Amino acid sequence: MTTTREDHRAPAHAPEGEASATTVWFDFGGVLTPTMDELYARYAEETGISPERLRRAVADVGADLGMHPLAPLELGRISEADWGARVRAALRARHPGLDLGAARLERFGEQWLGGRTGNPVMAAVVRAVRAAGHPVGLLTNNVPEWEGHWRRITAPAGRFDAVVDSCRVGVRKPEPAVFRIAAAASPTPRHVLVDDLPENCAAAAAAGWRTVCFRDDAQASGELSALLGIPLPGPGTLPATGTLPATGPLTSGRAGRTP
Repeated sequence: MTTTREDHRAPAHAPEGEASATTVWFDFGGVLTPTMDELYARYAEETGISPERLRRAVADVGADLGMHPLAPLELGRISEADWGARVRAALRARHPGLDLGAARLERFGEQWLGGRTGNPVMAAVVRAVRAAGHPVGLLTNNVPEWEGHWRRITAPAGRFDAVVDSCRVGVRKPEPAVFRIAAAASPTPRHVLVDDLPENCAAAAAAGWRTVCFRDDAQASGELSALLGIPLPGPGTLPATGTLPATGPLTSGRAGRTP
């Protein structure tokens, strides 16, 4: 099992005393990206496959493999191409007349994430958290073939101090082991998880972490601000471009790759 330390230098302007710093771990999909409902809606517009039909086909593939619907992909047990072919077969089995001509299922990540931009408010929050002296991490259930996509989408947030990616470490949220792996990769003994799935937040809380269960930008920024005791940007505080300038300690240094 491997994790990545993306920036080995101490965060700038660290709070007094190591114990006062908290590593804030951010989820990728649904937090640093548009919401999952938005992603499903965009995919349906492009392919003609409704969210309900796509979810059911993905669940069928997982059931055939005896796993959680997305686990085969997020644990790297099968390739994206193999998974996409299985999803295509599941859709055809349930909906024989469904036109799948616009769906690049065997290269699903290209269509799901290609051309998508990140969440500018949460990118600004990541930057502000680290500028205040708290390390930031990415704790994601993700896919080997999608690394280029998530790196592009999260680039406005700057460098992460650590990355724990399910497909690299062999366990996924909400399994307890993934929080132990993340804690071992963290430069601080205290942790906060910002995630959009209640089951992941519950598992993190069971591991002794504090949590912010993301519902929207204002709520998540406000709750995290209260937990850390620092001001954080919200939906009404960004520059007109919707992002913070790409300067400062978060963007300096050479980015590492997840082994």
